[in-house]
Amino acid sequence: MSMTRLLKEVRLLQFCGRALLAVLSLWMSAGLAGAGAEEPPIFAERVAAGELPPLAERLPQTPSVVPLAALGKTSGRYGGELRTLMGREQDTRMLVVYGYARLVGYGPDWILTPDILESLEVEEDRRFTFHLRPGHQWSDGHPFTAEDFRYHWEDVLTNAEMSPGGLPAFLRVDGAGPRFEAVDETTVRYTWDKPNLYFLPVLAGARPEYLYQPAHYLKQFHARYAEPDALNRRIAEAGQRNWVALHFRKAQQYKNDDPDLPTLQPWRIVTRPPSNRFLFERNPYYHRIDEEGRQLPYIDTVTVAVVSAKLIPAKAAAGETDLQARGLGFENYTILKQGEERHNYTVALWPTAAGSEMALYPNLTVADPVWREVLRNPDFRRALSLAIDRHEINQTIYYGLADVGGNTVLPDSPLFDPDFPARWTTYDPARANTMLDAIGLTRQGDGLRQLPDGRPADIVVETAGESATEIDVLQLVRDSWAQIGIRLHIKPLQREVFRNRIFAGATVMSVWKGLENALPTPIMAPHELAPTNQMQLQWPQWGQYAETSGQAGEAIDLEPAKALDDLHQAWEAATDVEAKTAIWQEMLDIYSDQVFSIGIVRAVPQPVVISKRLQNVPKTGVYNWEPGAHFGIHRPDTFWFQ
Repeated sequence: MSMTRLLKEVRLLQFCGRALLAVLSLWMSAGLAGAGAEEPPIFAERVAAGELPPLAERLPQTPSVVPLAALGKTSGRYGGELRTLMGREQDTRMLVVYGYARLVGYGPDWILTPDILESLEVEEDRRFTFHLRPGHQWSDGHPFTAEDFRYHWEDVLTNAEMSPGGLPAFLRVDGAGPRFEAVDETTVRYTWDKPNLYFLPVLAGARPEYLYQPAHYLKQFHARYAEPDALNRRIAEAGQRNWVALHFRKAQQYKNDDPDLPTLQPWRIVTRPPSNRFLFERNPYYHRIDEEGRQLPYIDTVTVAVVSAKLIPAKAAAGETDLQARGLGFENYTILKQGEERHNYTVALWPTAAGSEMALYPNLTVADPVWREVLRNPDFRRALSLAIDRHEINQTIYYGLADVGGNTVLPDSPLFDPDFPARWTTYDPARANTMLDAIGLTRQGDGLRQLPDGRPADIVVETAGESATEIDVLQLVRDSWAQIGIRLHIKPLQREVFRNRIFAGATVMSVWKGLENALPTPIMAPHELAPTNQMQLQWPQWGQYAETSGQAGEAIDLEPAKALDDLHQAWEAATDVEAKTAIWQEMLDIYSDQVFSIGIVRAVPQPVVISKRLQNVPKTGVYNWEPGAHFGIHRPDTFWFQ
C-alpha cells in the first residue's frame, strides 16, 4: 500500500471517528450536562452563590467525550486528593506533562487524534486547518478562541522584539515559516509550501510547543496593548528589565508555576512559589467529560510535595504518595514491595520504550581538538563498547531482568533487527585493547593510555546525578575500562549545568537514557538517529546547526553523520511505507555500527507505586516520555478514588 493511500485511509477513519464523537458530544452536552448532569461537589457552593456558572455553561458546546469502556476503564466519582512527590520546585511542570491536554494527542493506539481541538483537516501534510470547540473557555472562564492563536503568532512569534531569533524550528520547513490565517472565531489555519511532517507530533509532545496563549490575560504585559505607565509599574513590581522580559516571565505555560496564568489543563496551580508543597485544583472549565456527561477530572485536587530526590523512594515506601514513578528506579523495587501491605499500595512494573536504560554519549563536537579527533574515530567508540561487561551489570544491578545490548529499537518495533543491539556489545576486552593499540593510544609503564598529545586518556563522564543506579553502573564500567588502560571519572552536575556544558563543548562524554522512542513504526520520523537537535548529547553543535538553519552551531563534518542526515531528509521526501522502512533500516545499521551512543542495558522495568484506592490506573502501561508523556497517555483525569 502506498504511503499516500495509507494516510488517506487513516485520515478517513479519524474523520469518521471525529464525526461520531462530535455527534455524541453534542448529545452528551445538550442531553446530559444541559439537563443537569452531576455538578462536581467542590463547585456546588460557588455555583449556588452565582460565583461560577453551572456545568452546562462551563463546558464547550461539543465537549471531548472520553470512551471509558473502550479504554477498559470504569465510570468514576468526584472528589479526593492525589498526592505525588517531586524532587525539584520546577517540577510543577510535570502536571502539564501528566495532564496531557493537547491540541492533538496520542491515544493508547499511538494514533494522533484531536483533543483540545474539535477536529482538524490535513492536506498534503502542508496545510493544517484547526477547528476549536465552540464555547471552550480558559480556566478563568474567558473564551478560548482564534484570537489566542493570532496573538501568539502576530504579537509573539513574529514580533521582532519578542522573538529576535525568528520562528521556532518546528514551524520552519527548509527555513521558511507558514502562512497563518484566523479564518473565524473557532478556525485557524497554517500553510507551508512544503510538507511539515513534524508539526502535529510536536504539538502532542510531553513538553509541547504552543500555538496559542491567553491573549486576554497577557495583553496587559505587552507594549502594543498596555497603557505605558501601567506597564512600567508592572515591570518595576516584577523586577524585570523591560516589557519583553516581563511578558516572557508571565507567559510560561509549560513552566506551570503562576496561579494567575489561565490554563487548559485538568488541574490549575493554586500555590505560588517558593514552596515545598504545591496545590493544584480542578479546572472548572475543562473540556473533557465521561460517557455519562460528568466533567473530568474526577479527582478534585493534586498536591505535589517537593522533597530531596534521594528521599522519594523511602517516602513512597512509607505510603506518602498515591501515584509515583518519577524519582523511582528498579533498584528501589525491593524496598517498595516491602511497604505494599502496610501502606495499602501496589507496585506495578511497567515497560519503558527507551532504546537503552542508560547510554554513554561521546561528544563528537567537543571543543578540545585532540579529544574531538579521538572520539570521532569509530574504532575508539567500538573499543569502549566492547570493554563494557554488560552481563555483570545486568546481574549485579538488575538481577538479570534487563536485556543487554546497544542503543537501538526494541523487539516490539516492526523495524527491529536482532543484529542491531548485538553490534559491538559482546564483552571482549582483548579485542578492545588491540583496537586501541592500532589507533595509537599507547600505554605507559602504569598501563594507562595516553592521548596523541601525551595527556592521560582519562574520560570524565558527566551525569545529571539524578539516579543512584547511574553511579553504580558507571562504577562497574570504570572497573571494566581499567582493563583497557582507560580511567573513567564520574562527575555529577546539576541538570542545567550538565546540559549547558555539553552544549558549549566542555564535556567529553555524558550519560543519559537512550533513544526516547524505541518502538517506532516506519511512518514515525527517524530524527533521533540524525543530527537534528541540540539536545542530542553526542553531537549538540550539529544539532543546533540544524535547529537554527545554520545560524548557530556547526555544520556536520563527519561523513557517517552526514550520511544519516541525508537519509533523514530522504525519509522526509519518501512517499510510501516501503521506502521509509528501507531508510529506517539503513539509518539503524549505520547508527549501530558507528556506535554514536554506547548503550548498556535495555528494557529495565519502571516501578510504579499506585494506591489501592486509586482506580482506572492501568495494571500495565508503557511509561515513556516521548511519545506518551509518562502518565499522560493513560489519562490521569479519568483516575478516581474508591
